[in-house]
Amino acid sequence: MDQDFAERVALVTGAASGIGLAIARHLADRGAHVVGVDVSEGVRDAVAGLAGGRHHAIVADLTDRGSPAAVVDEAVAVAGGLHVLVNSAGIVRLAPALELSADAWDATIAVNLTATFRMSQAAGRVLVAAGYGRIVTLASQASVIGLDEHVAYCASKAGLLGMTRVLSLEWAGSGVTVNAVSPTVVETPLGKEAWAGERGEAMKRLIPVGRFAQPEEVASLVAYLASDVAGMITGENVLIDGGYASV
Repeated sequence: MDQDFAERVALVTGAASGIGLAIARHLADRGAHVVGVDVSEGVRDAVAGLAGGRHHAIVADLTDRGSPAAVVDEAVAVAGGLHVLVNSAGIVRLAPALELSADAWDATIAVNLTATFRMSQAAGRVLVAAGYGRIVTLASQASVIGLDEHVAYCASKAGLLGMTRVLSLEWAGSGVTVNAVSPTVVETPLGKEAWAGERGEAMKRLIPVGRFAQPEEVASLVAYLASDVAGMITGENVLIDGGYASV
């Protein structure tokens, strides 16, 4: 599997921690010039620690309407171009549907769906004009199945799949592929904390392979879809869930 990203510029959202950071590291290790974006100031240290030393961090709230376009403009200005966008930024707000607050719903849709569309739209303008690009969006197993107390999260992630299909259709002729990756629970530091103890063990029993995903496994799949050799794959949602959605 060819994952050489030398001479490629990759913009990764949610890069301060978790899956986003794992993806940024994976791409940097393979030669990419990474522009990492996060609402957290921690993205500066995270990006400074990437291999290669030529990367760039942007602190931005992508729910601000003008922020995605400004982020893409800055990435192009500092890196000299753009080839890959990885949409990894996201939040989760859990509550039974009858109890979920309006603010929790609005925040989830704003971060997970609306900001991701605006990032894809802004990057898409650059990529389509250049005649080449890869967009990979982190969805979730929640995009294809229902999860208790995840109504806003499931809705936002399912929306990403509809977005992915339309963008892939519209931009394929311009050399731009658009795909989604849908993990099960991933053992990031936050994931380990959230799924510790019997709650986590019970969840693992529902996954046929009997374990959670590792951040590096997700990063490797994202990198494949972002690579030159995946040019015939577009409009897809690739599950990395150990068979959970197949049960």
